[in-house]
Amino acid sequence: METNTGFMKALKCRECGREYPLAATHVCEFDFGPLEVVYDYDRIKRSLTRTVIQSRPQSMWRYRELLPVAGEPTVGCQVGYTPLVKADRLAKRLGIRELWVKNDTVNYPTLSFKDRVVSVALSRARELGFSTVACASTGNLANSVAANAAAAGLKAYVFIPSDLEQGKVVNSLVYGATVIGIRGHYDEVNRLCAEIAGKYGWAFVNVNMRPYYAEGSKSMGFEIIEQLGWTVPQHTVVCMASGSLLTKIHKSYQEFMKLGIVGESRYKIHGAQATGCSPISTAQKAGLDFFKPVKPNTIAKSLAIGTPADGFYALKVMKETGGAAEDVTDDEVRDGIKTLAETEGIFAETAGGVTVGVAKKLIASGQIPQDASAVLCITGNGLKTLDAVVGHVGQTREIKPSLREFEALLEKDNKLINA
Repeated sequence: METNTGFMKALKCRECGREYPLAATHVCEFDFGPLEVVYDYDRIKRSLTRTVIQSRPQSMWRYRELLPVAGEPTVGCQVGYTPLVKADRLAKRLGIRELWVKNDTVNYPTLSFKDRVVSVALSRARELGFSTVACASTGNLANSVAANAAAAGLKAYVFIPSDLEQGKVVNSLVYGATVIGIRGHYDEVNRLCAEIAGKYGWAFVNVNMRPYYAEGSKSMGFEIIEQLGWTVPQHTVVCMASGSLLTKIHKSYQEFMKLGIVGESRYKIHGAQATGCSPISTAQKAGLDFFKPVKPNTIAKSLAIGTPADGFYALKVMKETGGAAEDVTDDEVRDGIKTLAETEGIFAETAGGVTVGVAKKLIASGQIPQDASAVLCITGNGLKTLDAVVGHVGQTREIKPSLREFEALLEKDNKLINA
């Protein structure tokens, strides 16, 4: 049995409050509620201050007391501390006073926020003695598990829906992971993985390792606060697949307030989904505390989870903070991708298009006031979902290697502009 547990105290059921040892387990055996890591906040308060944080290397591990590993991290030590971009041109386009983009399109090593959760899950898996890691994924998680497992010398199996974007499939295969395509949607992939985890005893990052894995998302919230000059943003817009990222950003804001790293403040967290897979936003807009599972049909495949594991808790967070949810069509997703690229030079995947499209709707409806400040969480790189935008972002203009032809093209363009 592990004696050093770092700043962790136990795993605790989010429903009944029963506590469990810090093992590879994720469900309460009494009411099947999800388990969550509980920390010794009194000890953390004595160890973690603004000064200590700022003295450490610029990675997500500068907040390590609030991340669930017992010792020093051994996987993904360079992950995180991605740019927070002041997006003035996008703010003007969307009609809001101040806008920031948390840009995880450049996260290390696989260009998505999933590197955060995988860094935590694999570091913890190693502490618990695992040598084989695995995941069920809509793409980004598969890429991150494959890459980080390769760097850590761990064996990796990744399970994905067989119709995933080619870019994401190649981005998993290249690292030498065993990639298994399932002819079914994500919820079916996830069910199979729960059976495999039970039988083979591997470290499935989003099954038996889920309590640790999910905590990695908090690092995005910690960074936002620090990069805003130790301020909690008034409004945060987060895309929702399982709903976990939204709940963990809320938890990160709460923890920094609890520890006195920032003062108490009110804030709203808003959720973004694609219309073709919007169980959480549909429930929120209807004023319900529960969601109805759906069958996904959207180009935003990284968000295509019809039975979101944390949907209930995401609804709870939005209700508690006064946030709202919205969803956008495939065309609005593409428009969001183009808008972010044209204004800020950031190429996001489809999930980012969802976040921008939803922010536009929330600002237009007044749910995010025009005189407010907001942060958009952009979670993955557009190079991964090229299929979604090919044919929708214009075409190349071909000419012979002739100055005359170029000038004719230029003249034609000027006439169109002035028409």
